[in-house]
Amino acid sequence: MITIGRLADYAGVTIKAVRHYHKRGLLPEPGRDSSGYRRYTAEDAVDLVKIKTLTQAGVPLARVKDLLHADPDALTAAIAEIDRDLRDRIAHLRRVRDQLAQLRGGDRLFVSPEVADHLDDLRRLGVSERQIQLERDGWILMQTASPEDAALWIAEKRELMTDPEFRALYLDHDAAYDWPPSDPRLPALADRTRSWFARQHGRSETRPVRNPDIARLAGQTQPGASSPAWDRLAQLVEGQARA
Repeated sequence: MITIGRLADYAGVTIKAVRHYHKRGLLPEPGRDSSGYRRYTAEDAVDLVKIKTLTQAGVPLARVKDLLHADPDALTAAIAEIDRDLRDRIAHLRRVRDQLAQLRGGDRLFVSPEVADHLDDLRRLGVSERQIQLERDGWILMQTASPEDAALWIAEKRELMTDPEFRALYLDHDAAYDWPPSDPRLPALADRTRSWFARQHGRSETRPVRNPDIARLAGQTQPGASSPAWDRLAQLVEGQARA
């Protein structure tokens, strides 16, 4: 007959674990002797080792009690079922790890490879992270609303970024976000912008999209989608176009 401390040491568990197994009905709790100590038998030690072995193998505590004294066939079938569950869990965890790896890769979890490559190009060009986030969120909305239009637009956008004049305009517009609306550089930038667009013909962005509501949402309701300077720039471009 041994005490709970020696029983726990023998099985390599804590006294707290033994008491938890008592509460869960896995290990019978013996009565106390005349000295007030609970005394455990060799059978208790064997059962505790079995409980520890089963739990370490991934068997849920709810199943351990049924398996402690199961016949060999029932134990084999139960272990096979638990093994299948573990394989499913492992496969799920691997999928989660793959998703985490994609998240570490940045934008590629949320947008098409073409858009992700475009965003990487913008970073190399020195575009602000604020603008890159605006573009990314806009592409997410557009790809969801109209994948066909989004595919046309990203192909064209990447082609446009090879034009040195367009790249310069893009970078200047990005920088102008933080300018004051009275900045004297805005009228000249508006003139360059209007002149460049006037020379463009047949661009996909001039054609209507299949879901104009989402298109407006992409362009108008993102946080930081405009600034006082950008609003003023848009007014100047529109005003010059009407003149």
